[in-house]
Amino acid sequence: MPRKLEGRVALVTGASSGFGEACALALAEQGAKVAITARREDRLQSLAQRIGDAGGEAWVIAADIARQREPQRVVHEAESHFGRLDILVNNAGVMYLEPVDTADLDRWRHMFDLNVMALIAATQAALPGMRKRRDGHVVNIASTAGRMANPNSGGYSATKFGVVAFSESLRKEVYKDNIRVSVIEPGVAATELREHIGHAETKDALNAWADSMRQLQSEDIANAVVYCVTQPAHVNVNEILMRPTDQER
Repeated sequence: MPRKLEGRVALVTGASSGFGEACALALAEQGAKVAITARREDRLQSLAQRIGDAGGEAWVIAADIARQREPQRVVHEAESHFGRLDILVNNAGVMYLEPVDTADLDRWRHMFDLNVMALIAATQAALPGMRKRRDGHVVNIASTAGRMANPNSGGYSATKFGVVAFSESLRKEVYKDNIRVSVIEPGVAATELREHIGHAETKDALNAWADSMRQLQSEDIANAVVYCVTQPAHVNVNEILMRPTDQER
């Protein structure tokens, strides 16, 4: 069977674990050359080895893209190494859940920098090459928290509502350049994301709720990303909203 992404180049942010790791593996399996970035270089090197052992090609770029100008550097390095960038998967993110009145605003500022501003900056850096070739696909990972806000999720939901809004605005700006934009909105998933929560009561309640259901797996989100980026050129899957079967809200 021919691999659907043969000759394509992808960049996945937050690739050291969870959704990002699974996306990098899935894209490589379909034939894409993959640039992978995150802070934990040892994990990236291990992932690159796995991709290489399976016959794929990966390029490691260690970076903290919450820092100013790092998203642009990562994009430009991926383009320089592979000669182009066809698919950008903006996956990197954190989830800090806590009540508004006691929220650590420095922590929330970091969350906005990573979940929103880094995503925007990486996208901005990738657009010139995509526009020049009149070809490209930006995939942004949001959340069901970008559709519905709950107590103690004000900051996190604000970032994910922002990702959804940005994605739709971007789509309307770039569709004439044959650039596609997709946003993936997963519900409860079995990743390390909940480990970031500093508010003990909220963390315990969320973990108990998650443990009561069959959670989404990282591979489920990766499959959704591959589905989006392997559609015919005239098809743009704008959104995929996905929850565990057991999740009501």
